[in-house]
Amino acid sequence: MNSNERWIIAVILFVIAVLASIDIYNDYFEGVALWHISIEAAVGFMALGGVSYLVRGRFKLQHSLAREQQFSKDLQAEAQKWKQVSEKYVKGLSIEIENQLDRWGLTEAEKEVSFLLLKGLSNKEIAEVRDTSVPTVRAQTNAIYPKSGLSGRSELSAFFLEDLLLPQKQETS
Repeated sequence: MNSNERWIIAVILFVIAVLASIDIYNDYFEGVALWHISIEAAVGFMALGGVSYLVRGRFKLQHSLAREQQFSKDLQAEAQKWKQVSEKYVKGLSIEIENQLDRWGLTEAEKEVSFLLLKGLSNKEIAEVRDTSVPTVRAQTNAIYPKSGLSGRSELSAFFLEDLLLPQKQETS
């Protein structure tokens, strides 16, 4: 239920509670049976309870949204900080990867495909990014592997990324 619907229902319930109160007031002075007045009072209290529930829920949602927005801002700031800190390392790594691709004798197109493979893109996604066909990308990937001496995509990724991950510390007993 969106915010407008919540407010509309709360207003309707509030109007019901007010009308029930007016009717109870009139019924009391007209001598209407107590059970009738009790039922109308119950309806009025339930309507007020509904108003309270809806309004409280709206404020909880608003507070939760504010927390989530702050959390999102914090994550964005952290990501930006990480980008700034890691930028020189990423540039250096990119240069070294490109140097290795040059040593393997890859063409510019094959180097571009290699970088996209390392980013984890599929052949179809690479074709879309490079505005070419999937068979062309497949031919380029099939040219990369023999030139590099690697057997496929996972070996290509492992060649460049394996040493970036620190080995797990061995537990000593």
